Amino acid sequence: MKVLFVASEAAPFLKTGGLADVALSLPKYLKKSGVDIRVIMPKYGKISDEFKSKMDHIAEYSVPVGWRNQYCGLDHIKYDGVDFYFMDNEYYFKRHEPYGHYDDGEIFSFFSRGVLESIKHIDDFIPDIIHCNDWHTGMVPVLLDAFYRYDIRFQNIKTVYTIHNLKYQGIFSRSILTDLLGLDDSYFAEDKLKFYDAISFMKGGIIYSDIVNTVSESYANEIRTPYYGENLDGLLNSISYKLYGIVNGIDHDAYNPRKDKNIPKNFGLTTMKNKLVNKAELQKQLGLPVDKDIPVIGLVSRLVNQKGLDLIKGVIEEILHLDIQLVILGTGEQTYEDLFEYYSHIYPEKLSSNIGFSDKLAKLIYAGADMFLMPSLFEPCGIGQLIALRYGTVPIVRETGGLKDTIMPYNKYTGEGNGFSFTNYNAHDMLNVIQLAIETFKDKKQWLAIQKNGMKAETSWKDSAKKYNELYKKLV
Repeated sequence: MKVLFVASEAAPFLKTGGLADVALSLPKYLKKSGVDIRVIMPKYGKISDEFKSKMDHIAEYSVPVGWRNQYCGLDHIKYDGVDFYFMDNEYYFKRHEPYGHYDDGEIFSFFSRGVLESIKHIDDFIPDIIHCNDWHTGMVPVLLDAFYRYDIRFQNIKTVYTIHNLKYQGIFSRSILTDLLGLDDSYFAEDKLKFYDAISFMKGGIIYSDIVNTVSESYANEIRTPYYGENLDGLLNSISYKLYGIVNGIDHDAYNPRKDKNIPKNFGLTTMKNKLVNKAELQKQLGLPVDKDIPVIGLVSRLVNQKGLDLIKGVIEEILHLDIQLVILGTGEQTYEDLFEYYSHIYPEKLSSNIGFSDKLAKLIYAGADMFLMPSLFEPCGIGQLIALRYGTVPIVRETGGLKDTIMPYNKYTGEGNGFSFTNYNAHDMLNVIQLAIETFKDKKQWLAIQKNGMKAETSWKDSAKKYNELYKKLV
C-alpha cells in the first residue's frame, strides 16, 4: 500500500504544534507495518541548513495557481527511515513564520495544487491514498476531483482527511475560488465550499475526502455538537458514516526517560528514585526551594484560552496558597504571559514563569515535575499528557477530547487510574481536583502506583498505527 502523507509541517524540519510530531512519528510506525508511506511539506526558509544541505533536488515543474503558473522545485531527504519531500518556492515559503500571512489563501492554494503535480515527478510512486491534514491541505481532495481524474495515474487515488483542530478552518474570500484555485462559481454552494459569505478549505477537505477522521474518539463525537462544532456540526453529522476517531500517540524513541540525554538522570519503572534527581535539578535551575516533599505542578503549553488558562487565572491566588510549586513554560496571549510573570514576582518561591520555549526545559519539566496540568476548554487529542505519563508525571486534566480518552481518574479503592480529572469547565472544580492530587501525593506508596500506571500505559503509536492501517484498507 502506498500513501502520500501531506502536512504543512513536520518535526524536526519545522514545528509549531502537535501536527509536526504526528507527521514524523505516525509515518515512522506505519512504515514498520509495511506501508510505503512518504511525507510531503513546504520547504520553509526556516528549515535548518543542516537538513537543506542533505536534500537531493529531484524535479522542477510549474504549478497552476488560477491563471498563473508558478515555479516549484521538489527536494528529497530520508529521515528516520521515512522519505520526506519538500516543495520549494521562495516567494511562498521563505518567510519568518509559516502561517498568519495576508496571503495564506494563495500560499496553500499553491501547496495543495503542487502536491498533486508532484506525484507526476516522484519515480515509481503513485499513491493509493493521499492522507491530508488540517485546513492547509483541505483543497487537495477538491482539486484532485476537479482537475486530475482524467489522468490514469490519478483515477484510483483515494483520500483521507484528518482534522487536528476544527477551530482553524482556512476561511478565505470567495474570490479565491476562481482567482487562485481555478474553480468555477458552482463550487460556491452549501454542499461544496461555501461557508457563509466566504469559502472554507477545511469544509472542502471534509466533503471531498473518502474518509474523515479526528485525533481522538471523544473529539469525533464532540465536534458533532454545536458547542464544539465551530459551525460545521451539521455537516459533520451528515457525513458521520465516514467519520472516525483515532487517538494520537507519541514516539517512544524520542520520549524515553530511560535513555533521554536531555535530562540529568535517567529513570524507569524500577528506578523511580532517580526521578527525584530531575526534580531537584528543576527546582534548582528555576530558583525554587529544593524540596522533594513539595509537589511541583508543570504546565508546558501555548498560553491561549483553549488551554483552560482562564480557569487558572480565576483561582491563581488559591492555587499559590497551596503547598505547591507551579512551573510554567510557553508563549501566547499577552494576558496570560503578563499574568504568570506578575505572580512569579509576587510568589517567587511558588511560581516560575518561563515565557518562551526550550525543548530542553520542557523535557526537564516532564521528567522533574510531580503533576502536569491541562485544564483545556477543548483538546482534540493533546500530546502533553501522553509525554507526562511516559515520564511518570501525573496528569490533572479536564475530561474533554483526547484528555478524556487517555487519562483515567485514579481510584484509591481499586488502584486503577493514571491521573486526576474534572468534568465541568469550572475553576473551582479544577481547584478541588488539584487539592485531591496534592492530598494523594502525601501517600508515597499510592503516588508511586499512580506513576507506574501511567508509565505502563500504551502511549506509543503502536495501536493507533494499526487503526490507521485498517482505515486505509477500507479504501484500497
